[in-house]
Amino acid sequence: MALAQNQPRARDLGVPFDGTPGPGNAITDVPGVEVGHTTLISGGGPLKVGVGPVRTGVTAVLPRGKNSRDAVFAAWFTLNGNGEMTGTTWLEESGFLDGPVMITNTHSVGVVRDAAIAWKVKQGKPDQEGYWWSLPVVAETYDGYLNDINGFHVKPEDAFHALDTARGGPVEEGNVGGGTGMVCNEFKGGIGTSSRVLDAKLGGYSVGVLVQCNYGQRDQLRIAGVPVGKEIPEHTIREEDVGSIIVVVATDAPLIPNQLKRLAKRVSLGLARDGSYSGGGSGDIFIAFSTANPGAGDPKGVRHLNMLPNDDMDPLFLATVQATEEAVVNAMVAAATMTGINGHTVIALPHDRLREVLRKYNRLRE
Repeated sequence: MALAQNQPRARDLGVPFDGTPGPGNAITDVPGVEVGHTTLISGGGPLKVGVGPVRTGVTAVLPRGKNSRDAVFAAWFTLNGNGEMTGTTWLEESGFLDGPVMITNTHSVGVVRDAAIAWKVKQGKPDQEGYWWSLPVVAETYDGYLNDINGFHVKPEDAFHALDTARGGPVEEGNVGGGTGMVCNEFKGGIGTSSRVLDAKLGGYSVGVLVQCNYGQRDQLRIAGVPVGKEIPEHTIREEDVGSIIVVVATDAPLIPNQLKRLAKRVSLGLARDGSYSGGGSGDIFIAFSTANPGAGDPKGVRHLNMLPNDDMDPLFLATVQATEEAVVNAMVAAATMTGINGHTVIALPHDRLREVLRKYNRLRE
């Protein structure tokens, strides 16, 4: 479930970021967007497939909230394709996202996809053409270093819970939801979020980003331009970048699908600021949607749309880059050290060391 959290966020530690965040500095700053989590943590010790240890979950992002059946314009982009996001063939063809974006672990995509359909059927009537029809968007990253991933511990009811408890407002980050067992730059990773609000003279639009980060090598990590990974080299676990990241971008700016694809591509630049080079073993897959133009997906009649001119999109590009950069750091700051299968331990990004390194490079915001 999306709840308020007590742990500090990156800005609280003095990490400097550009741009103006929304009131919650979260994807839910885009009006109507709701987020829900189901977090599954149990057991310890040696791996026993089907028993545990369990370190996994599900995250749901609902563009117009759980009580809406109104599709949104959307687009997706893959920077490196060693991963999965279902539903993208029709998303590309139609330009619409009809339903939530679900994120889980690699081997639970199927059960979450089926559960998303069942949840939609349970919600009420068929679509306006009379069909019970759905191609859900479900994405994944691999948590098998910490989690009994072949134990298939994510069940339909876990997806239902993430959807049913989704809400606006503060979004819990770190070891929660689909991000429970994830690793980022060889620190504990998981769920992170951030937002930006444009100046009123630029339309006052909001851009929100949510990440499930499970990628990166320690020595490549940069925070606020500082080589933090090289300054904190201990307790690494990987020889190469073999992880993945899923990024969801939401905006209330009136964008059509080709413009949203342009927005999704800018996620890449935000990740680059954090040191990502999108390694060959990484699944870096992004989706962007706009909550503007309600009713655009209605199947009958001529639709009258609003569209921002292409020449006015630069502030949205910049906002996406900035919010992506911060969301990843927020995920690492929120995450706690975790021990999973066979005693595998991934340490949290140490807050005191992070502040020391930023101060060393004159980048700490006191």
